[in-house]
Amino acid sequence: MKRYVLGRLIRSIISVCFVLSITIVMVYTMIPREKIFQTDTSLGKYKGDALVNYKYNIWKDLGYLDFVQPSGICAVSENYNSCVNGGADFKDLVADYETRGYTYVPYENGVTGFVTRDYPAYELIWNFFSNLIEVDNPWAVQDAENEELQRSYYITTGSNGMPAVACSGCKHKYQLYIDSNFPFIHQNVISLDFGLSYPTFNGLETMDVINDGQGQVVQIEQTFPSGVTQRSALNQYTCEYKQTSTLDHLDTQKFTDNYANCKNYMESPSMVGTSYLFGIIALIIAYVIALPAGVTMARHKDRWQDKLGIVYVNFMIAVPSLAFIYFAKWIGRLFQMPEKFPELGFGDVKSYILPLIILALLSTSSLIIWMRRYMIDQSNSDYVKFARAKGLSEKEIFNKHILKNAIIPIVNGIPQSVILCISGSVITESVFAIPGMGKMLPDSIKALNNRMVITLTFIFTALAVISLLVGDLLMTVVDPRIQLTAKKGGK
Repeated sequence: MKRYVLGRLIRSIISVCFVLSITIVMVYTMIPREKIFQTDTSLGKYKGDALVNYKYNIWKDLGYLDFVQPSGICAVSENYNSCVNGGADFKDLVADYETRGYTYVPYENGVTGFVTRDYPAYELIWNFFSNLIEVDNPWAVQDAENEELQRSYYITTGSNGMPAVACSGCKHKYQLYIDSNFPFIHQNVISLDFGLSYPTFNGLETMDVINDGQGQVVQIEQTFPSGVTQRSALNQYTCEYKQTSTLDHLDTQKFTDNYANCKNYMESPSMVGTSYLFGIIALIIAYVIALPAGVTMARHKDRWQDKLGIVYVNFMIAVPSLAFIYFAKWIGRLFQMPEKFPELGFGDVKSYILPLIILALLSTSSLIIWMRRYMIDQSNSDYVKFARAKGLSEKEIFNKHILKNAIIPIVNGIPQSVILCISGSVITESVFAIPGMGKMLPDSIKALNNRMVITLTFIFTALAVISLLVGDLLMTVVDPRIQLTAKKGGK
């Protein structure tokens, strides 16, 4: 089994990398890169050579190309001032760059210019994966003004009183900690760097856009390492090392070390937390409705219970999801339910009722029909005929024998349903203006936010692949007769 799981994990990683590679090549080579500026309001602030520099710097930051300005070209010149003004050294250095595949582009002033080189497809892929994984460690921080910095891991108590693993010398102070925010157990040892978001959420890391809280800053009463107790918005679990030269009196007032660069507490959950909250509650409601309904329909096959259930399933399948959502909104309006989530926000139960009911009901039809099919299929098996021959009641046969076997395929899909709740619901979140993950991918594609598209592709692909493996493993737990590996001597 261990070899099987390891093999599946390796194949899963290869599959995710393959999908990501295709996505990278598509977004970087098939879409004209000029289009990424279509929603950039900063573009109008620049003209002439400044505009050229701005665009090429953005393209460089996003990984399209390498871009070297005169100051960079002349950095190795002994006659720097002469070089940056178009001297003989400048021409020689440009010629050297051209031999390495760079193209020289003159500025409007005609004196100097810059060199640039587009990355080919294989280099785009290599640059992405080579910078993807960051491992924090006690030697990550280099501060010439703090030569006595201790470098070690240690166990401590966090700001919420829970035990945590901390580090001195790492980029992040807290390496492993627990709090009340999804996914509750957090780590900063290994992080994924997908780069900066652009043009939407400009300047923020794509993972921060997804994982950080939303809304207004919230202050809470807390005690800092220096012993000072006050209301503050700083989340001490997110504190990163701050260079000694940049520490100010507010930092030294609260902290006893250089870990003073902290994020703020926000009033609302993150995008991923919001989608997961809606998704997991709706999923529970869907299973609570669908599984008993499917069992009831199978037990009363061709009777009024079954026929009524078939009518419901056909209705839910036939009606477009968008039409059903607006129909449910119309009914909700009769009960004075909010039409948009932000009207009442996260703090009011009414904000959740309509979206949860809609998400749950949209998932019930497939669950009901498959549960019914599995139950009916099992009811024709030989072991059921034998149980009837022994005189067992139909209720006992269905509950103790048929259900146990029919539930196995349903169990296989539970991990996928649970894990993929993170991805959110595109239509429901859009209609109710829920600030979750569902709208992120289509919005990012529309805005040509390449880094965000790649980030979300990775997340959704990785979750889908992992959920399939977990589903297969869960089946073996429910029914030990199921073997995922061939027995010795088997074919």
